[in-house]
This record gives sequence, structure tokens and C-alpha cells, in this order.
Amino acid sequence: MINVLFFGQLREQLDCDALTIDLDKLPVKTIDELIKLLSQRGELWQQLLQQETTLVACNHEVVKRQASIKVGDEVAFFPPVTGG
Repeated sequence: MINVLFFGQLREQLDCDALTIDLDKLPVKTIDELIKLLSQRGELWQQLLQQETTLVACNHEVVKRQASIKVGDEVAFFPPVTGG
């Protein structure tokens, strides 16, 4: 299992704060494959998660979409952070 978290505007727009996904039953090995899987939930999911500006962290570290994921990981999606 992996835990998938959504933060900020993504959480509000998707109306979802967290999901648990069983990797043993799905052929998901990378963040990019996870995004493709989650995109099957609907057009809004696809639009928001596939944006280049959407940031992804695995186990509290920002990663590229080609990064590997494994059982026990925590993957978080969040909008770009701005300061001011």
C-alpha cells in the first residue's frame, strides 16, 4: 500500500485529501504511472495532476515524475508554493 495525499487547491478542487492504493494489485512503479492511474478518476483529475506546475513529493522529498515508488511510500501532490 501507498498513501497518496493532496494539499492546497488540489485538495479543494478534487474534493479528496487522501487515498490508499494497493501496489500489489496494480502495475504502478513510478510517480508518472501513479498519475496515469489517478487520471482515470476523471477529466478534472487528469487536468490537475498532469499539469507541469503540480509538485510531487515522495516521503517528504520533492521528486521528479520518473521517480520510483514502492510499498509503504507516502506520495503527496500540491500546487506550486509562492512566497511574498
